[in-house]
Amino acid sequence: MKFFEKLLIANRGEIAIRVMRACRELDIDTVAIFSDADKNALHVRYADEAFHVGEAHPSKSYLNMERIIDIAKKCGAEAIHPGYGFLAENYRFAKFCLDEGVTFVGPQWKTIKAMGSKIGSKQMMRSAGVPVLPGTDSGITDIDEAKKVAAEIGYPVIVKASAGGGGIGMQIVNDEKSLEEAVTGSQRIAKSAFGDATVFIEKYLIKPRHIEFQILADEHGNAVHLYDRECSIQRRHQKLIEEAPSPIMTDELRERMAESALKVSEVSNYTNAGSVEFLYSQGNYYFMEMNTRLQVEHTITEFITGVDLVKQQIAIAAGESLSFEQKDLSIRGHAIECRINAEDPLNNFAADPGKILRYRSPGGPGIRVDSGIHMGYTIPPNYDSMIAKLCAWDSTRLDAIRRMRRAITEYIVLGIKTTLPLHYAIMNNQQFIEGNTHTHFLQEEHILKTLERYKRDEETRMQTLAGSFDQGKKVAAITAAVNTYIQQKKS
Repeated sequence: MKFFEKLLIANRGEIAIRVMRACRELDIDTVAIFSDADKNALHVRYADEAFHVGEAHPSKSYLNMERIIDIAKKCGAEAIHPGYGFLAENYRFAKFCLDEGVTFVGPQWKTIKAMGSKIGSKQMMRSAGVPVLPGTDSGITDIDEAKKVAAEIGYPVIVKASAGGGGIGMQIVNDEKSLEEAVTGSQRIAKSAFGDATVFIEKYLIKPRHIEFQILADEHGNAVHLYDRECSIQRRHQKLIEEAPSPIMTDELRERMAESALKVSEVSNYTNAGSVEFLYSQGNYYFMEMNTRLQVEHTITEFITGVDLVKQQIAIAAGESLSFEQKDLSIRGHAIECRINAEDPLNNFAADPGKILRYRSPGGPGIRVDSGIHMGYTIPPNYDSMIAKLCAWDSTRLDAIRRMRRAITEYIVLGIKTTLPLHYAIMNNQQFIEGNTHTHFLQEEHILKTLERYKRDEETRMQTLAGSFDQGKKVAAITAAVNTYIQQKKS
C-alpha cells in the first residue's frame, strides 16, 4: 500500500536520509529542504526533489515554519516528517500543518503541547499513578518556597527548565546557599533557549540509570511497547551510547516499567512513535519525560525487534492500524549505538567542524551506519555535532560489544576530531562490559584521563587504513594513463 505520493522531510543530515530510505522502500517520492550551508549535503542529492529553505542559521531555515509549509504545498507534498530536533516537538508546527491540510508525521499537536511541559506532564502522570520523582508541583515563583521544598525532599536537588530538553538549563544544587543562584541562572537560560523561563525542582539521584521504552500507538486505540533501551552514558546530559535491551532488566522490572510506559501513552492520548523516559535507582523507577518524536536511538530498537519504526510512523500518520500486537513482538539479541560526533573529547567535547579528508564507514555482519557525510564534505558549524550513528547487533551483549569494537577499528574519519576514540575506550572498559553504567559514568570511570592512548591508537589505525585511498588513486591514475596511451596508438 502506498500511504502518500510525496513526503517532505523537514530536517537534514543522517535523519533526513533515514526517512528517505523508508520512503523509497514504500515507493513514496521525497522532498528535501536545505539551507545555504547544506546546498551540497548528501540528503539534498539523495532526495527526489530539493528546495532551498533559507540562510544557514536554523531560525532562517530549518525552523522557518512558514517557508517549509509553503514549499510543501507548492511541490505537492501531502505529508511532512520532522525527524528529530528542530521542529519535531514543536506543537505550533504540528498545528500549522493540520491547519494547512498537510499531514504531520507524529502525534497530535495537543499531545505534543501537553507532554512538552515537564511540570504539566508530571502532574498528569502523578494523577495516573505513574511513579514520579518528588519535587515542586509547579514552576518556581518564590525562592523561599523553593528552599522549603528542597529541604523537605533533601539535597542534592536538580533545577530543570519545564519547556526544555537536551540538558539545557539543568543545574545540580548540593546545598541551600547555592539554590537561589541556580534557579535564576536556569530561568535565564530557559528563557533564552525556549522562550519560557519556567523552572522547577526535583530530587536529584546520585547514580541513576536512564532507561526508556519505545511506544507505538495508532489512531484506533491500539498501542504496543517495543521494549527498553539503556541511555545512561552521557555527556552534558546528552546521550553518547545507547543499548537495547538494558543490561539490568529482569522480566518483572520490564513488565512493570512497560505497563507504566503504556499508561503514559494512554493518559496522553498518544499516537505515532514516542519514547517514555525513566530514571532508575536502587530498584525504583521514576517517570522523567516523554519524547514525542522519533528518537536518535530508534536504530537499536529496530535491530532487536525487526520493526521499521519510520515505516510505522508513516503508516500511522496515514490512518492505518498497527499490523501487529504485543504478543507478536519479542527481543532478538542485543544492539548498541555509538553517536559519532564531530567534537574533541579531550577538549571538553568542543565541536570540531571542518572538511573530511578521508572517510570510510565500517561494514560486515550486524553493522549499521546512519550517516549524512562523505569524503570531501565540509561539516558546517551551524548545527548539532552528531555526524553519524554506528550500530552493532549480535546474539548476546558481549558479542555485540566485540562487534562494535571491530567496527570502530574499521571506521576512518580524517580531517576532523570525533568521538570514535572515546567509544573504543568505553567498549574496552571493564565496568561497561559488566553493565555497570549510570548517568555519571564518564566522570566516575575517569575514561577521559586514559583517552589519549586510545586516541593515538585510533589515529594510527585510521592513517594505516587510509593508505589504501592513496594506493587506489595511484592505480586509477596509472590505469587512466595506460588507457590514454592505448587510444592514442589506435588512432
